[in-house]
Formats: sequence, structure tokens, C-alpha cells
Amino acid sequence: MEYKLFDDYITLQSLLKTTGLLHSGGAIKSFLAENQVLVNGQEENRRGKKLRVGDLVELPEQAKTITLAAPSPEEIQEHENDLAEKARVAAIVKEMNKQNKLQKQTKIGKKQARAPRQTKHTSEQTDRRPVRFPGT
Repeated sequence: MEYKLFDDYITLQSLLKTTGLLHSGGAIKSFLAENQVLVNGQEENRRGKKLRVGDLVELPEQAKTITLAAPSPEEIQEHENDLAEKARVAAIVKEMNKQNKLQKQTKIGKKQARAPRQTKHTSEQTDRRPVRFPGT
């Protein structure tokens, strides 16, 4: 399997999660303790091991090999376009959330501005209300 590395490095944990071989940090920790993982031919058990372009990760028991490769200029451009689109969408969502929050605060402010209704409860009215138990 070949993994295109767009950054300077990736940790062993991130690589195993990104490739879908393992799904969580806890699973990776126990996997490294129980299985042999070779990085450039040497056994490695550190989740935070930094891997760079040209490194070779082998999982002999699973018959998996991952080679870290440099992406082509076209792949780099596509990756940058994807990141820019994600940032654009995140900014739109952030602005929408901000507007929704302001609208809710405005509605709450209007409700509080109204004079609260004063009601008198007689003993008969209070007896008709259902009994409320804590936690329900």
C-alpha cells in the first residue's frame, strides 16, 4: 500500500488510523504491545514515532506493507484545493452559527422584556397540579 504524505511527517498512530488499519488510540496502543511493527526494518512500538517520505512500515502478522511517498504536483494542488474548500465551508458554518445565536438571544431578550403575568394560586389550584418527583 502506498500512502501519500502531504506534510513533513505523520505519526505511526495517525498513519494506522488514517489508513483504516486500526480505529482508535487505545486499539493502536494494545496492537503495538501485542504485534510486531517494523519501521524501515526495525521493530517499533512507539505510537508517536514520526514517519517521513521514503519510510517503510511493515505489519508482518497482517501481511501489510505501507510505503510513504511524496505526492505529485497535481495531487498537492488538489489537496490544497480540498483544504481551501473545507476552510470556506467551516467559515460559512461558523457565521451561520453566530447568526443563529444572535437570533436566539434577541428572542430571549424580547421574552424577558415582557411583563410577567401575575397569577394567584388558591389552595385548590395547587392541589390539582401533578406531583413532580426529583429526577423525572
